[in-house]
Amino acid sequence: MTDINSLAESLKKKFADVQVEVKDGRRAVAEVPSEQILDVMYFMRDSMGRDYLASLSGADYDDRIEVIYLVGSYSDGIIFITKTKLPKGNPAVNSVVEVWPTASFHEREAAEMFGIIFEGHPNLEHLLLPEDFEGHPLRKDYKWW
Repeated sequence: MTDINSLAESLKKKFADVQVEVKDGRRAVAEVPSEQILDVMYFMRDSMGRDYLASLSGADYDDRIEVIYLVGSYSDGIIFITKTKLPKGNPAVNSVVEVWPTASFHEREAAEMFGIIFEGHPNLEHLLLPEDFEGHPLRKDYKWW
């Protein structure tokens, strides 16, 4: 079985700016600078044996927007909870669709709900909301009334 600590060390060795915290034998949290997210995703897939993107979602904090990626492997069950922080004024990050095609729908939903711009996404059209819907309903500053 793959050792999560050796996977975490290989990620830190390859990307000095990535912070990794091993939570237990099957989960680790990696904080990745937004400009490195695509390179990190390729590395996780090609060099760390991570073979699927389980989830991609957004989160709105008072001072930032985050994109959270759950990247795992069917063979060892180890999940990397990978986060990248974006400024609220311009929440833009590279799309990971070229690495994980399943990210397409996840990115479309996060774009719609949080206003995250996934640069290079092949089709960032509305997914859930009507075309004329204004705003991003999961942002804290969204006014429902």
